[in-house]
Amino acid sequence: MIIDKEMLTEKTLSLLEYPQIMENAASHAVSSEAADIIKISKPVFTEEAEIIKSKVNALYSLMKYSDDEPRSWLPTIWFLIPKIETEGVVLALDEVHALALFIERAEEIRKWVLKDRDARVKDIDGIKELYAMIGSREQGAGTQEDKDNLESGDSFPDCTGVSSEIFKIIDKEGKLRDIPALRAIRKRIENLEKDIKNAIARYSSDDDYKRMLQSQVPSQRDGRAVISVKVNYKGRIPGIVHEVSSSGQTIFIEPLDVVEKNNDLLLEKRNLDAEIQKILRELTEKISAYAPQIKILHATVIELECLRARARYSLLTKGNFAKNNGNNAETLILKRARHPMLKKPVPIDISMNSNIRTLIITGPNTGGKTVALKTLGLLAMMNQSALALPLDEGSRLPVFDGIYADIGDEQSINQSLSTFSAHITNISAITSHATEKSLVLLDELGSGTDPEEGGAIAMALLDYLIGKKSRMIVTTHHGILKHYGYTHEGVENASVEFDTRTLSPTYKIINGIPGESRALDIAEANGLDKTIVKQARNYIDEEKSDVSAILRGLEQKQRELAGMEHKSAIEQSKLKEEKRKADLKELRLRQKEAELKRESVGKLQALLGESRKTLENLVRELKESEGADSVGREKTLKVKEFLNELARNVENESAALDEEEQAIREEFMKNEPTVNSVPLAPGMEVFAGPSKQRGIIVRADKKNNSWVVKTGSLKNEFSGKRINPRFSVKSPCFRVLGGGIHSA
Repeated sequence: MIIDKEMLTEKTLSLLEYPQIMENAASHAVSSEAADIIKISKPVFTEEAEIIKSKVNALYSLMKYSDDEPRSWLPTIWFLIPKIETEGVVLALDEVHALALFIERAEEIRKWVLKDRDARVKDIDGIKELYAMIGSREQGAGTQEDKDNLESGDSFPDCTGVSSEIFKIIDKEGKLRDIPALRAIRKRIENLEKDIKNAIARYSSDDDYKRMLQSQVPSQRDGRAVISVKVNYKGRIPGIVHEVSSSGQTIFIEPLDVVEKNNDLLLEKRNLDAEIQKILRELTEKISAYAPQIKILHATVIELECLRARARYSLLTKGNFAKNNGNNAETLILKRARHPMLKKPVPIDISMNSNIRTLIITGPNTGGKTVALKTLGLLAMMNQSALALPLDEGSRLPVFDGIYADIGDEQSINQSLSTFSAHITNISAITSHATEKSLVLLDELGSGTDPEEGGAIAMALLDYLIGKKSRMIVTTHHGILKHYGYTHEGVENASVEFDTRTLSPTYKIINGIPGESRALDIAEANGLDKTIVKQARNYIDEEKSDVSAILRGLEQKQRELAGMEHKSAIEQSKLKEEKRKADLKELRLRQKEAELKRESVGKLQALLGESRKTLENLVRELKESEGADSVGREKTLKVKEFLNELARNVENESAALDEEEQAIREEFMKNEPTVNSVPLAPGMEVFAGPSKQRGIIVRADKKNNSWVVKTGSLKNEFSGKRINPRFSVKSPCFRVLGGGIHSA
């Protein structure tokens, strides 16, 4: 059997339970059209996935910080588009009403998205892409400007002109208003119905006629008022017989004095229908003039609603959007990822940098290897379907051009395939379609056949897919594949952790070392007779026992290394803090020295000022004195030159001090505590986000480790790293003392 790429993808989607996720997402749509599209949608296997995700992210943010999102149901109108494009077709009343409601509610959505546009565009990821999708226009349906926008590619044309015209004739419940053209006819119908009712009532109130009637309640036959008369009184009441009951005991007679009134009533009703048809024809003509705009608007609104449903699902499931990595687009990091279909999922971490193309996970059965594969595969599918994921911030996922999986028992009785044959058929298709941008998930690779041959096939498959540079995660029990992970570049071993004290898995994935199957430990823990377990251990040869001991040693070393790294990080942090304090101490000494120098310079400047005044007075006296000799003038000149030289020296010293003080301030800035050491708190004035918007902290979001900040009329969420208190060490209200920030 040949499996093409589409079939392989469909198989993987089903295997990973992707359709159930999209069913859940579709349930949040306010349009049956959008819901149906979401249910059958597939992941986007191109870079377009990131653009779509950015739009969903923008909508997610708008929903998160606003409580006025339009949630009215969008009528289904796709089948009306061909009608309004066809000349001569007249829409029914409910169809005209549906179109008007759709246009009105589409405009409500557009206004909601564009609300506070300038303030939002700076801080919400993906908002520009969302605006590009909606387009920019002014109000004024049917104007030349509207037509120009349409011709230039406006994807959200203004059709509110025609909806306004419709709602002048039809109310919001879909009923025709009491307009002059209908009012007179309706009044005549009302009067005729009253006359007919009174005429019929005379028969039920007259004692002579009352005994002849089978029922006091009048009936209708073909739109005409009739009375039910007992058959034995036939001919006693003049009129037209319309019907005889099935029992033959009752005849339905239209009295002669009612016939003309009934004729008039039917005529007026036909006039009313004709007038309604005329109104609907005129409304249809107006709608048809907007057919191109409505067609484009419909497509955009349904696309937008597909995005809104995804954003709503993401918000209600409290997920986070995985980031793409830009220059490091091949890095794959899942932090505390949870399988969205499990009721009590255990969070897992998976990490593969750009140099690691293959991760081989080993460890015991029921240890979580298969769940890890399914979690990664499903979250990658969801990521490329523009959904937020159940994982922590900081997670990263590349965009894959295909996601292929071989997981579980693929035995097929109908196709006469064994488990091994079914796996090989599936894997063969994967090897045909996988590229260097594909994600391949292989569960229990090489199983289902002779271990030696299965291991050889598994290694050959890895060689082939590594040659294609595909990104792979493989689970296995084959010991030979553990060695493969150590001897091949771009391949890393990993294991699912096993608690030897409780003999149960922890479901944590540990990179760098392979795991043991722990079959004997698990068998013993599940009640297998100890003598059987002991004998099984005896059958394991010494070489394999040694390998198991080595693996256990590696696990212990891994734990010790992690502890040492943690301890080292703490020590480095302490050393940095001690160095910072020492630097600050030295800076304070430099600052004190600079202050003393500044004081001396100040005194010199004061002395210079006084000396200059004295010299100026002396020169003036010499000029005024007739007996001043040349010797006095010469000495005065020398004193003046001395003072000028001294002034230059003082000025140079002052400039040098300025540079020194600036250097000290800069050093203080470098060595001051980080912003996060200044406690953030509700009510604090801050600068938030990349654009440093001024705002006030509203509350802490401990779950997301972030702060909600009100900027203008908006509330946005920022991490602590993106928030700066309004004061700084340069503020006159604060100064640096002892390495901390204190009130002056």
